[in-house]
Amino acid sequence: MRRTVISLLAVGALAACGSPQQAAGGGQDLNVGIVYSQSGPLASYGRQYADGFKAGLSYATKGTGKIGDRKINVTWADDAGDPGKAVSAAKDLIGKGTKILAGSTASGVALQVAPLAAQNKVLFISGPAATDGITGVNRYTFRSGRQSYQDVLTAKAYLGSGKKVLVFAPDSAFGASNVAAVKAVMTDATVTDIAVPASATDFTPFASQIKAARPDLVFVAWAGTTASAMWQALDQQGVLSTTKVVTGLDIRSTWPTFGQAGGKLQLIAHYFDGAADNDAYRALKAAVPGGVTDLFDPDGFAAAQMIVHALRTSPDDVDKMVGSLEGYTFDSVKGSLTVRSEDHALLQPMFQATLTVDGGTVTARRTGEVTDAAPPAAAMKG
Repeated sequence: MRRTVISLLAVGALAACGSPQQAAGGGQDLNVGIVYSQSGPLASYGRQYADGFKAGLSYATKGTGKIGDRKINVTWADDAGDPGKAVSAAKDLIGKGTKILAGSTASGVALQVAPLAAQNKVLFISGPAATDGITGVNRYTFRSGRQSYQDVLTAKAYLGSGKKVLVFAPDSAFGASNVAAVKAVMTDATVTDIAVPASATDFTPFASQIKAARPDLVFVAWAGTTASAMWQALDQQGVLSTTKVVTGLDIRSTWPTFGQAGGKLQLIAHYFDGAADNDAYRALKAAVPGGVTDLFDPDGFAAAQMIVHALRTSPDDVDKMVGSLEGYTFDSVKGSLTVRSEDHALLQPMFQATLTVDGGTVTARRTGEVTDAAPPAAAMKG
């Protein structure tokens, strides 16, 4: 039986301490705090989220940045991917009267900020953080991106009929989330895992472990600055050349790291430029630097749309904001999105794609759309 290698994206949020942007109007401002990865290993993801948020805020408010005559005042804070810094920044914002928090590129960060939302009764919209643990964690927490379970459900079409599955992922909240998701989806398979230290830079020993285990399917969940070294090691050890490869599509800057192998991959994609075409996409495309959208721009865009909707419903009552988002369906960059009422999962289309390699140019082409990637409903914890 041919073995399959599947690689999915990791995602977690880092936060950046920026200077508060105080607007005219004093206490009339509607304050929003964005705690995200302005620096650190996921800074490129954070930058895309921030670009998307700014574009989404303009789109949702028709360029005014206001709800009625009240300005939406955004304060940006950097946690550098450190949950402790994120909690400190969130507490500082809450202490200053901020009733809405968003951001969280890193899963570990999101899991620490979410409890603060419930404790202080503020609205929290997590960003690219993919951990399934955010869904249903409490009634004040939502998400504007996808979760690991949706990645796995999208990948399922590529997985084949193997019975022996190995999950290759970092030893982190994100990695654990992927292991749990694979076990939940691949119920008829034996699932084991290799948890790689997040600080690892030499992946050759781990690639050798994959070959020695001889699984029918290898599910690789990885993201960040070490992804290139990881894929190079798997390639050098013959993992990629001897198996069918299914991998998650990361940000555009990583595409060339696949080399000529990129054209042989079957990809699952949260998003890439051109995966969808609608008014929101065109507004985002016109706003982002260079006019080319990327992986996590839609997460920021959707977060801004959700915040504007909540503020329009009730600019000062958080419980009414929460109620307005439960069951909310809206058109965004990826297409139609729905916040599931019972656990706040964000139901959304997921994409299948292939890469075309022409000399030094790598482009992605959509080959399919998975509309039924809804994770099982989670019980709301608080």
